[in-house]
Amino acid sequence: MIDASPPELAWEHIKCAGIVGLPPRTIMAGLAANQAVIYDLDALLVEADPAAIPDLLPRVYCGILRTVVLNALHLATQLDAIFIDIGPGKCDGARYTAEILRRDLPVPIITCRNLDHERLGNPICVSGLPLLEKLQLITAGVKDPEPPATAPPPCPPTAAFWGVPPRDFSLLEIFPATTHVYGWTRCMENKTPADHALEMEHPPDLPTVFFAQSFCPKTALARDLAAAHPRALYLDADLHCGGSILAKIEAFLELQRTEVR
Repeated sequence: MIDASPPELAWEHIKCAGIVGLPPRTIMAGLAANQAVIYDLDALLVEADPAAIPDLLPRVYCGILRTVVLNALHLATQLDAIFIDIGPGKCDGARYTAEILRRDLPVPIITCRNLDHERLGNPICVSGLPLLEKLQLITAGVKDPEPPATAPPPCPPTAAFWGVPPRDFSLLEIFPATTHVYGWTRCMENKTPADHALEMEHPPDLPTVFFAQSFCPKTALARDLAAAHPRALYLDADLHCGGSILAKIEAFLELQRTEVR
């Protein structure tokens, strides 16, 4: 569902687009048919300090959306359009950010709501790939309207990561490869970001790290689910994951392994 499409926008001329969140598959299929170059503006694309954009967003704000603005400012002259999911699969913060970018950038800002409900599977989430590689593949997959033709083999899990992809992927490196993925990241792979029932699922018997980006409303859900889980660690992080956060994860995972023995 598209909320606002400027009448002068010629879709056939969109050869380079930015996306925020997970736009509907119909939009992604249209970009694929155009063979458009797609930039995921949620990802770290440019080397710059997000603190350099205080006039557009507050400093105390979601690090992912601050990254979106930073990327959009640097890439605006290259982009033919930016598609921003402002539906239940993203957040109100994205809606407000879209309005700010629409005011400040020359590129068309097209808001949409991804209400896709067909689950396309989550083989990467349950694979034996390193957790960092799992999330790299899942986040890269937002550019494709269909899942990959081949999938990595599954593995029995020993731990779980629930939540959103962190801005700083370094925290993923210390998890075992036998970590299964849940939360909104699993919804991403299924291409149903507004599937809240799927987002709520988590393994009751596995040591689970419940993660959300600092200043994101999902911190409330992550903290609540962790509080009710018998083997959980709740974490939130802003722009970077410092040594204390990594130490907490390492200690938690090691403690869980020790208790199992």
